[in-house]
Amino acid sequence: MARKRERSDIILDMLTIIQNKGGRIKPTHLMYKANLAHKQMKGYLEDLIQKNFVKETKVKDYKYLVITDEGLKFIEVLRKMKEFERTFGL
Repeated sequence: MARKRERSDIILDMLTIIQNKGGRIKPTHLMYKANLAHKQMKGYLEDLIQKNFVKETKVKDYKYLVITDEGLKFIEVLRKMKEFERTFGL
């Protein structure tokens, strides 16, 4: 049985997905790509927006999520932490 994703894994997935889409994505697309339910994604997004890792913007009539510089820095730190965990078998 596959292990359940940890909170940090989900956040890293979300930020990486936005980054890989050129730095912005529609919320529904993020929800599908991150494999999250609407309620779950809403909770994570509130946290990411509050911490200034992601911001919402509107282009024409569409809402987009845009990764910030703080979000990009956080991705790097989180990847280093995950690599450290793997290196020491944690």
